[in-house]
Amino acid sequence: MVATKKAQLVICLRNEGCEDLTKFKVYQVLPDSSAARDNYIRVVDDWVEDYLYPENYFLPVEFPQGIEEVLLTSLSKL
Repeated sequence: MVATKKAQLVICLRNEGCEDLTKFKVYQVLPDSSAARDNYIRVVDDWVEDYLYPENYFLPVEFPQGIEEVLLTSLSKL
């Protein structure tokens, strides 16, 4: 699921057992090839910590470049 670009955005679709996630919120994904082999992704969660979550809890999303840059900048300032 995780692309090779430096950062990716996903929308949370499920959060069972993961109180640090909010459904339908946009999150930043950090590259982690080791986690990807086990069907997990490294997400910067609501506590602004990166943590491994099941990849099937998320849907990758793409935005126009300008919007994506604003979102990534905003997420990095949390």
